[in-house]
Amino acid sequence: MDPQAVRGCFCLLCFSLLRAAKGNVQLLSFHPRTLYRYRYTLDVQLHHTSTPQPWGARLQAETLVHLHQLWREPGGEELLQVQIRELKAKHQPEEERSQDSSRGAPVEIALSPEAQAELQQPVFISWNSGKVKAFHGNEAENILISNLKRGIIGLFQLQPHAGTTVEEDASGSCQVTYTVSNHSITKIKDLLSCSKPKSGFTSINKIFGVEWQPSSRSQYTVKDNLLQSVLTEESHVVAPALRSRSGIKITSRQQLQLVSPTMPGPAEVSGQSLQDVLSGTEPRPQPLGMASLPFRRVCTHCPSLRAFLKAFDKQRVKADTSKVATAWQFQRFIQMLRGAKKRDVLQLLRRAPEETRPFLVEAAVATQSVASLAALSEFLDFSKEPKSLLEKFLYAAAFSPRPSGELLQLVLDKLDRKQLAPEIWETGIIAVGSLVGKLCQQELCGLQVVERGVETILRGLRGAEEEPEVVIYLLALGNAMLPETIPALLEHAEDGPTAVTAAATSALQRLPTPHISSKVKRAMRRIFHQKRRSYDKTCRLAAAEILLDNHPLPMDVINILLATSEMETEMATFLLLKVQNSLRDHHHLAKKIMKDIMGDPRINNYNFFSKVGISSSFSGPLAVTQDLTSTFGLDLLFSEGGFLRKSISDFSLFSHGQRLRAAQVTFEAQGMESMVGENLSQGEEEPELMAGMSATFFDVQLRPVVFFQGYTDLMAKVLLSSGGPTSVIRGNLLLMDHHQVIPLQSGLQVIIKLQGGLGLDISADMDVSVWEQELKTGVTARGSLAMDFQAELDSPFLQATLRSQTEVETSIHFDTKLRFSSSPVFMCLQLREEQVPYREVFTVSQSAGSQSSTARKGRRGTVPGREFALHQTNSKVCNLLLTAEEE
Repeated sequence: MDPQAVRGCFCLLCFSLLRAAKGNVQLLSFHPRTLYRYRYTLDVQLHHTSTPQPWGARLQAETLVHLHQLWREPGGEELLQVQIRELKAKHQPEEERSQDSSRGAPVEIALSPEAQAELQQPVFISWNSGKVKAFHGNEAENILISNLKRGIIGLFQLQPHAGTTVEEDASGSCQVTYTVSNHSITKIKDLLSCSKPKSGFTSINKIFGVEWQPSSRSQYTVKDNLLQSVLTEESHVVAPALRSRSGIKITSRQQLQLVSPTMPGPAEVSGQSLQDVLSGTEPRPQPLGMASLPFRRVCTHCPSLRAFLKAFDKQRVKADTSKVATAWQFQRFIQMLRGAKKRDVLQLLRRAPEETRPFLVEAAVATQSVASLAALSEFLDFSKEPKSLLEKFLYAAAFSPRPSGELLQLVLDKLDRKQLAPEIWETGIIAVGSLVGKLCQQELCGLQVVERGVETILRGLRGAEEEPEVVIYLLALGNAMLPETIPALLEHAEDGPTAVTAAATSALQRLPTPHISSKVKRAMRRIFHQKRRSYDKTCRLAAAEILLDNHPLPMDVINILLATSEMETEMATFLLLKVQNSLRDHHHLAKKIMKDIMGDPRINNYNFFSKVGISSSFSGPLAVTQDLTSTFGLDLLFSEGGFLRKSISDFSLFSHGQRLRAAQVTFEAQGMESMVGENLSQGEEEPELMAGMSATFFDVQLRPVVFFQGYTDLMAKVLLSSGGPTSVIRGNLLLMDHHQVIPLQSGLQVIIKLQGGLGLDISADMDVSVWEQELKTGVTARGSLAMDFQAELDSPFLQATLRSQTEVETSIHFDTKLRFSSSPVFMCLQLREEQVPYREVFTVSQSAGSQSSTARKGRRGTVPGREFALHQTNSKVCNLLLTAEEE
């Protein structure tokens, strides 16, 4: 056979295989002197997912798109002119299916002559076989109209062969995957991969954020090298992470269909290059980006601080933080302050009565605008202002859901004073730790102010001489949760006195599991097994918990269980119950390992688990929803004499793989044995009589509170006590703060907003009766949550807002009663929740031209109060003690 013929056949075969691999779709092009007309339709809908029937807003638009080739480069690149003609739009107000499933007739939207003129201004694209290389138009054009054109241009963005690539269109620069079959091309866009100019913000903790589930699919039909039709369907489901039922679904459907037959079009324009051709076009088009430009809606009904100040003397600020009306007012102040100038914020703070200033300071901190922080900097004088107001400012900063570097700078500058009250200094250092940790979670550890904050804590820790000072710096490191501070924490955990070791191990417990390295575990083994020196039982138990809660080695679990045989009864009982409790905890990392070990009869036998102390460890679910599991845990450690040594009440939230310690209140007491003449264990030093409390809320450790220290202090407080509980925290927090821009492929824009305010009033009380030999503790938490979730659709013809508002009030009481007048000691635990009223309001607002409408729906209800049964033994003891009280 002729070699030339063989070579020719081989080339023909390769070409055929290549065509088959590419789905037999040829290169795309448009012919010169031909006008292509496409009919374009757009259908965008938003509706609440929580209403029984779909209810929301709908926009429909239809137009002709004229396209023709202006110029073609020999290499194949084409300059195309695209023009919108005869656009019509309509909307469906208050869209809702009636009982017979019929819908009302859509209402046509009247477009102004100015809008029609801008819509018909042509745009130009550099296009090469399906790829849009550049986009040119009028940069002074209305943003919404320009974005609508971007949405149409994006439909001409395709490739005629299979594969994965990155494309840019109205959604941004996104990863897309093509599959090809005959004349059909399918494009799947990964909307989660899209990169676009940064806009918006969200809370650091994902539990208080927004869940977003997007999808996009486009179907192209190509015949004879010509794009015949496009169908693009896009969907977004957005909802608060805490409550997916309050979600909103957004759907967008675009269709482009070639109108047959084609018509004669303008002649090509001569020119050496694309730029030459564009230079000769009047008005001269400018290069534009393909990604949609962000649009900011002007709010005509939003509250104004200046207007509020004019009627300030008639306005009243709600005072009860546990009422939902106060939480709503807190959010309204944040909205006012975000658009206010410094002088107006400063005027508000100065004119406010003293009793309302804490509320306004909390709102100004939550706002975090440049103006509000500047006003706070000028208003707050740390040498003059009441300590309560300064503490309010510092805690508001510590609880910020997304703090800025400027907020940390303000706190550091205010703390950089020579003379500060001890309480203010302690609270300030703890707040610095929280701010540093949250900024690092936002990947802002490299900021100079963050480095200054870390150095402030570490330098203070190195120079601290008094034990209470060291403890505060260690608690601040616990709030920061930085891996680079682990060496300092380990040093103080192993070598410090009891209070320092306890604070250091507590800080280590808060570190994420990946940071609990083998070095940390070796140090915890030395503390638990007392390899170098003796440690207090509370410190040893904390070390054991670190080992058990962070992917423990089987040998660590076995050695801890074996060690219980040599421990005092109460400590061993507590630790064994801790291990057993982890087996029932679905979220525990070591559940499987412990289950395997407990299957060994040499470990799981009567010899180990027959301890009869009164210490206990308990945890269990309080409530389980589709999105959230809330749990309650209670640890009670007693001394051998039957006195409460330490109690930890823990309320945690689990959602979407995240854990949040919503509240943890710890009571500690020591030296009680000396009050009734009990003997200490051999070799144990007599501790000072003391009782105190520490608390962590929303993963922020607060400054510890000492009820009394020493017998003299105890007697003084018993005699002078007002009988009222101690306030742990009272104030307003901004838990949820989310702003997200979703550019639709159609060029329209949706903005998602979530704001959640929490009013909190938590108090605690400890009552020791020496004469009746009783100890009572109580924690009361009263709170209100106001959550505002909304989606705003912006288009050249229609603005629509869907809003879901949820409010709830709750009150939880946790009481313990301990009677040690006889042996065994009787203890009763009571956890009860009062009835919970709630309300939801759903709103749909639309504005088209001069017409606007608002519709509302709502529901309300009350969840009955309940008392939680903790465990059977506790119920029996409570019945016994409560019956004795009634008699």
